[in-house]
Amino acid sequence: MRCRYCMAEKMEFLPRNEVLRLEEIAELARQFVARGVTRIRLTGGEPLVRRGAVDLAHEIGALLGHGLEELTLTTNGTHLAKHTDGLWDAGVRRINVSLDTRDPDKFSHITRLGNVQNVLEGIHAAQDRGFSIKINMVTLKSINDHEIVDMLGWCVAQGFDLSLIETMPLGEIDEDRTDRFYPLTAARDRIEEDFTLLPSTHRTGGPARYWEVKGSNTRLGLISPLSNNFCASCNRVRVSASGKLYMCLGDDDHLDLRGALRGNDPDALEQLLNTAMGRKPERHGFELGQTATHRHMNVTGG
Repeated sequence: MRCRYCMAEKMEFLPRNEVLRLEEIAELARQFVARGVTRIRLTGGEPLVRRGAVDLAHEIGALLGHGLEELTLTTNGTHLAKHTDGLWDAGVRRINVSLDTRDPDKFSHITRLGNVQNVLEGIHAAQDRGFSIKINMVTLKSINDHEIVDMLGWCVAQGFDLSLIETMPLGEIDEDRTDRFYPLTAARDRIEEDFTLLPSTHRTGGPARYWEVKGSNTRLGLISPLSNNFCASCNRVRVSASGKLYMCLGDDDHLDLRGALRGNDPDALEQLLNTAMGRKPERHGFELGQTATHRHMNVTGG
């Protein structure tokens, strides 16, 4: 099983005492690994904006070889360049970077004034340090759907993997998501006009289905919650920055671990984790045009 820990749950709106301390996160990691979790991912929001994030990675990385098989990071890349050495020393070897476009103007629009050059510098710093890199691209109709083939070509040239992700109905937004939904069946058809895709047996325990891009070292992942339900292969749970354990990305059901971590009952956390595993739903409730949960993606990561 995998656990994802969100380092940045709109923390500017959370009272300090409601945010898990780094030592509490490390203790949670130890508890999860003791229960058989083999892979942990630090995500967000943006995990590297949290002071002490790299120190936490070192704490969790100490579990590698002692039940933990892999520690990874999902980032928007804006703070990546200055942390590559620290993350490598902590034992991180794979990094996912969220990048929906390499066009500066569109990137600024999508991210609300972000600078894509900072992200590209972070990606190349991580590449130079030796990390395996996967680009995560949310496909958006009439915004970046025409860039999909170019993004894959860039990933092939750089030796990166690419995951394409359909937009998910998480949180209330100002526009109708149906206007931006771009099915990955259409994306694959467009890609296969330029690339040969070979079915891959690669699995991560997550939602992606994979193809090898012939003649390259690049693997293409498709995450399609709406056009092709991915729940059958998902074994992930997610912990928010405030200590809420969500058993499903597309469900509001959760258990609050913060009280158990700070209480005096040594068995409370174990009991909550036992309860949580029994409440993991069979599938998400995503439907196009409907909001599955009021929780936005940056509360728990992808």
